[in-house]
Amino acid sequence: MKSFTTHRGLVATMDRANVDTDQIIPKQFLKRIERTGFGQFLFFDWRFREDGSDNPAFELNQPNVAGASILVARRNFGSGSSREHAVWALDDYGFRVVIAPSFADIFYNNCFKNAVLPIRLDEETVEQIFQNAATHPGYELSIDLEKQTITDDQGLALTFEIDGFRRDCMLQGLDDIALSLKMEDQIAAYEAANGIK
Repeated sequence: MKSFTTHRGLVATMDRANVDTDQIIPKQFLKRIERTGFGQFLFFDWRFREDGSDNPAFELNQPNVAGASILVARRNFGSGSSREHAVWALDDYGFRVVIAPSFADIFYNNCFKNAVLPIRLDEETVEQIFQNAATHPGYELSIDLEKQTITDDQGLALTFEIDGFRRDCMLQGLDDIALSLKMEDQIAAYEAANGIK
């Protein structure tokens, strides 16, 4: 897993609450066996019209957010089914950070396993970010995971809370497998002592 230390990126806002995983990555695209290639299907039903052309009304299709790597949304982002593909799609599309007042638990956990940083901020603060993005074309945020800060060029300076263990894993780029491999010597010693091959 790639590590996350600091990130500065363009912000895309999604003024929607309760965005569920079936909208993030619709079920018909879950047949792939790789973790890559899902970005092209991200928010498929919202991004595209029935004829396959871009939906000009959809937030991510606006020219001023092309290449955005920070997504800001309303409460309960990632609700619905537990599909990890939702995070894979966000990551493959280019998002490194998702900011919202709240997240569905399974989606939130899946973010940490895939180097996408989910940040919870209160609704007033999220609204402030929405307003800043609306009034400053090309609005960017800087995220420092080690210091747990968010800043912009307009004077915004915030801190955010995050579980210390998850923070350290992201800083070091450790997923569940990498965490286990850090204990490889102890695992080998246990297996040898107990006759496990």
